[in-house]
Amino acid sequence: MALPGAPDKAAGAFRTIGELSRETGLPQHILRYWETRFPELRPLQRAGNRRYYRPADVALVLRISSLLGPEGYTIRGVQKLLAAERKRPIAGAAKAVDVEALQALRDDLADALDKDQA
Repeated sequence: MALPGAPDKAAGAFRTIGELSRETGLPQHILRYWETRFPELRPLQRAGNRRYYRPADVALVLRISSLLGPEGYTIRGVQKLLAAERKRPIAGAAKAVDVEALQALRDDLADALDKDQA
């Protein structure tokens, strides 16, 4: 997910608040304010409280910006929406892992690799 105006940064690279501000067009004080209003938005903070936004944080900032701007949500509305999504399980996340099936698949792949190399 390369942002406009950031051709030299890899999609998975962390961004400072200044870089994120330039790329999104949002002032830095707005980004810091959103951190106080949206518990989901928690960039890494290093020495001197320097913020580093992960790709997931960048995606969340873009989503919040879209909800508050063009979609017309209020801050309270976005908070409720994000809280509801946090409580709702993600499809497929609650499924139990079938260890035996995974081991059988691993064995099949290992056999296929052995045959391929022979």
